[in-house]
Amino acid sequence: MNKSAAKIVREYGPFPGVDQVGGVTYDGQHVWIAAGDKLNAFDPASGETRRSIDVAARAGTAFDGQYLFQIGGGRIQKIDPNSGSVLSTIPAPGGDDGNSGLAWAEGSLWVGRYRDRKILQVDPQTGAILRTIESNRFVTGVTWNDGELWHATWEDDASELRRIDPDTGEVLESLEMPPGVFVSGLESDGGDQFFCGGGGSGKVRAVRRPARDAELPVESASE
Repeated sequence: MNKSAAKIVREYGPFPGVDQVGGVTYDGQHVWIAAGDKLNAFDPASGETRRSIDVAARAGTAFDGQYLFQIGGGRIQKIDPNSGSVLSTIPAPGGDDGNSGLAWAEGSLWVGRYRDRKILQVDPQTGAILRTIESNRFVTGVTWNDGELWHATWEDDASELRRIDPDTGEVLESLEMPPGVFVSGLESDGGDQFFCGGGGSGKVRAVRRPARDAELPVESASE
């Protein structure tokens, strides 16, 4: 396993009226954060809050390219980000207990189960559990980036971001957060950074995604 220190490139917040940041997602323009009784959207360029939707939002948040999904109580709500309307709901795994992160990938929702140390692949239409991935640490945020499955941990007063094998759960890479910096929600921007919800700090932190060998610039051969 490759282990290194997480590189925090920017901090956002704390935001007015937000005491706790749970889930985090990104719609390609705004970063959405679960703030207890509302979903807030902020501009990652300016850090300013642009939108707010009144909805139960105490855990994971996801975006499928058109709709938001939000864990609230014992259900996962499908939300129209334009109108703020809840379009439908499905049961959350385990009911109103233990769900943390939420991500969208491959036509499914992926739910972090905190103390169960699991990530569940969930049918977005029915809530049926399609697959279970085991972890050996408490699971908070969950995200996919270019076919890579990452999840955040928050255990024993320490947090890290982990890239795991989606078939075996083996930890392939770990980014350790600085002491006292914790991660509640996790989302990739689809490129070279992650947005990390900071729990009770009320902040969101942008963390650099490690470059892959194939992404490193190749020097052209001299003629």
